[in-house]
Amino acid sequence: MKQIIIFIVTLVLSLSFTNESFAQDKKDMDVFEVTVAGLGCPFCAYGLEKKLKDFKGLKKLKIDMETGDVSFHYPSTKNLSLVDVESKVDHAGYTAMTAKVTRFDGAIEEAAQVTISDEVDMQNLSKSTLYVEGTCKMCQARINKAVKSVKGVADANWDKKTKILSFSYDSQLTDKASIENAVVEAGHDTQNKSASAEKYDNLPACCLYDRIKREN
Repeated sequence: MKQIIIFIVTLVLSLSFTNESFAQDKKDMDVFEVTVAGLGCPFCAYGLEKKLKDFKGLKKLKIDMETGDVSFHYPSTKNLSLVDVESKVDHAGYTAMTAKVTRFDGAIEEAAQVTISDEVDMQNLSKSTLYVEGTCKMCQARINKAVKSVKGVADANWDKKTKILSFSYDSQLTDKASIENAVVEAGHDTQNKSASAEKYDNLPACCLYDRIKREN
């Protein structure tokens, strides 16, 4: 009888500890929400999932291919930042359009979005085009973001059918060469320059375009 009582007490204490730990884990989780551009196929979603799982301790990962909405829970004690998450998405070959985290204590943080610089003077605006290799909407998001990240760029749009990048920029703040360099750094060949083999190889499989052949 004594052994039965000891067993019951031990079981109750064990369950209590487990429930307490579970509640604590649930309580101390930060919730991340990211909108990713260009998730057009299961392979894309799998590639992103694989990269995000580099964050050890990640739980409840959800990826919606149609909307590009991604969410997951992560231990607050690890202090994961939005910059780290955006960087991981970029390294996976995708583009984080929005990013938000709700910390375990209720605090909300949102990543700054790429916007036109207040320093852009519309009177100095120049328009130009550039041929850029790519294959899909994911490439489009990546190319547009790379161009818009250049200080002085007012607008950018890459057409996946014609492969023509149209953009406008303040000629006093930047130039076409700098914008082309940003595109190449993103992993895309242009009519004049080639991305490095490393940048190209890091693109998702569905973004691997036929490289432009150059004369030696």
